[in-house]
Amino acid sequence: MTGTLNKVMLIGHTGDDVKMHYFEGGGVIGRFPLATNESYTNRTTGEKVNNTEWHNVVVRNKAAEICEKYLKKGDKVYIEGRIKTRKWQDDQGNERYSTEVQCTEFTFLTPKGESSSENQSQNSPMSGTKSQSKNDNFANQNQPIGQSEEEDDLPF
Repeated sequence: MTGTLNKVMLIGHTGDDVKMHYFEGGGVIGRFPLATNESYTNRTTGEKVNNTEWHNVVVRNKAAEICEKYLKKGDKVYIEGRIKTRKWQDDQGNERYSTEVQCTEFTFLTPKGESSSENQSQNSPMSGTKSQSKNDNFANQNQPIGQSEEEDDLPF
């Protein structure tokens, strides 16, 4: 095989609300931690072991705005994207590295009524953009973010 693949698929719970960073050119980045859990039984001791892995998720532009509006701490979400390692300098001038999941697609999995954001978002209708609400994503899990319903070939 001559090609390579950098693809990540995660289902987990958000560890915090989405933190937004706005740029002069109009771009925006949203960041939030995502926890995935693993449970198994230790064969030698018979003890149940739980491990939590934390992932730094980065979403961009319209997707970041949608995540900020609908994702709250503790919500369950499916994330698809790629791994990217960033190099940066801290306040003391030391080189630091950060591994992130650059999100390309997502689906909200927390059922309606269980999210802490539902009370706020029920009374504020979506604007006429191509973005999808939490319920639209839940009903159309195979439809990528940004694809409008007009592009669907089905007559209903």
